[in-house]
Amino acid sequence: MKLLNDIGRQLVTLFRVWRREFYLVFTDPGVLIFFFGLPLAYPVVYTLIYNPEIVENMPVVVVDNCRTPSSRELVRAIDATQALAVTGYAANLNEAREAWHTKKCYAIIEIPANYDKSLNSLSQATITTYADMSLLLRYRAMLLALTDVQVDQTLSITERRVSDLGLLAESVTDGQLPVESQSVIVGDESQGFASFVMPGIVVLILQQSMILGIAMLAGGRAERRRRNRGYDPMAVDASPAVTVIGRTLCYTLIYLPLAYYILHIVPEMFSLPHVTKFGEYMPFIFPLLIASAMLGQTVAVFITEREASLLVVVFTSLVFLFLSGLTWPRYAFNGFWLLISDCIPATWGVEGFIRMTSDGATVANVGYYYRMMWLLAGVYFITASIVAYYHRRLSRRSQV
Repeated sequence: MKLLNDIGRQLVTLFRVWRREFYLVFTDPGVLIFFFGLPLAYPVVYTLIYNPEIVENMPVVVVDNCRTPSSRELVRAIDATQALAVTGYAANLNEAREAWHTKKCYAIIEIPANYDKSLNSLSQATITTYADMSLLLRYRAMLLALTDVQVDQTLSITERRVSDLGLLAESVTDGQLPVESQSVIVGDESQGFASFVMPGIVVLILQQSMILGIAMLAGGRAERRRRNRGYDPMAVDASPAVTVIGRTLCYTLIYLPLAYYILHIVPEMFSLPHVTKFGEYMPFIFPLLIASAMLGQTVAVFITEREASLLVVVFTSLVFLFLSGLTWPRYAFNGFWLLISDCIPATWGVEGFIRMTSDGATVANVGYYYRMMWLLAGVYFITASIVAYYHRRLSRRSQV
């Protein structure tokens, strides 16, 4: 009976912590912005910024030193691509550079004077391309477009050469090359930038918005303790473990509907890769929410005022983005940064969520990432309990 009574008292205390944390969340405008405004707005804003997803009609300038039907045919083929648009001709490279420096074009294509002669003499023709590397998306679009044009032109030129020799060109006209390659796109079928980056960004938004809101709540608690000589009048007298669990339940329940919005509704709105149903990947996201809540309560030890939570935004957002592997592959990290990356819940969440929503993986297929998030949840539960124990001791000392 004594054990049952103790369990009952702990459950009542847990409910009081949970209820008090709900009250603090919904009466704090700053926390409401982090918990609701940021998750609701950021995914939409980011996706709108990245639309259209692919680079289209990138302006290029042509320096045609050949000025023959063959060179004009090549220019027409380049202009017909989806990615490139020939905005004009330049008399020489100096004139083309002026257009480049004034951002009237982002690439220069120079056709040599011997282009037509090289084709007619059965020798190899060379075309020089100058690309603006300030944005890799433009360079990638230009490179793929020119590669497609090169393949098409090779087929056409080879067909003419075979016909000129009086031979049958059926294999060439059928579009056959000695070595033929074919691309099969898995996951990001549109090859769009938003479809590539947003499935990972939304997971980071879930983690970061939760941590920022928890940090602001911690700043409010620190300020109340300073005003009351170390005592927080809004705190519930509970054990460290019960305090951490109660707060985590509060944050997780708040973020469950937000997770549905961010991970399901937003991808549906913008037709992002989404081959797995919400009910299948939600069990994978659940430990991410738990681990993020525990991490946020651990970070609270460094928060001494509400404004300090804004420093968390500046310090962690870009760092967590880079360490997630979205902008640079994790296998290329050195040992130190790989260890730091392993300690971030969103790192594993991004890896697993992208595999599930883009490639159709199941929770069993991403079991390693799933277990790692639960492991981090356990580690951060211990650290968060230590932080709660430290604050509880400060509060009790102030009452003596």
